[in-house]
Amino acid sequence: MKNIESRYKRENNSFLIELKLKDARQLFNTFDPAPFMEKDIDDDAEEYIVDSVREFSLDTPLKLVIYLPESSKEEAIRFLTEAIHNYFSYRFDTSSKELRFVLKRGRISLLIGFLFLFFCISTGEIINRFGNGMLIQIIKEGLLISGWVAMWRPIQIFLYDWWPIRYMGKLYEKISKMPIEMKFIS
Repeated sequence: MKNIESRYKRENNSFLIELKLKDARQLFNTFDPAPFMEKDIDDDAEEYIVDSVREFSLDTPLKLVIYLPESSKEEAIRFLTEAIHNYFSYRFDTSSKELRFVLKRGRISLLIGFLFLFFCISTGEIINRFGNGMLIQIIKEGLLISGWVAMWRPIQIFLYDWWPIRYMGKLYEKISKMPIEMKFIS
């Protein structure tokens, strides 16, 4: 945390994530035809904001400070804060949908995996009735291994795949509610 404290200014209880822009429009993706309140944030700006917030724990108070020229004041005050909050709220919603999709896929994969594992074990037991030779044992063990390999993906989803998506969702939610201050430079 000491290294983080040296890279970010602190105001009251909050660490400041600072952006210096030449124009308010610089913050947005120029290829997005949507009105400003619904525009996508520029990829570099989003990456900087997300990476900066990621350096802190989710419960650390943060504030986004945007430095703009005085000539952008009227336009920035009118839409900038709401547009940033709208964008990261949208990213939070997208992340929540992705998490639901991954967990649904995990449940379906788990059902398929269990059915296949049951089939492999049952088939192995049926084959076992034909004798006890080496070939029978090889087939039985091959079926058992195949059944457990089929369980690999559902286990991966439920142990590893969901939590990074959930973390990013919490990060986007934090940014969507983070206070934003604009400072104007002459």
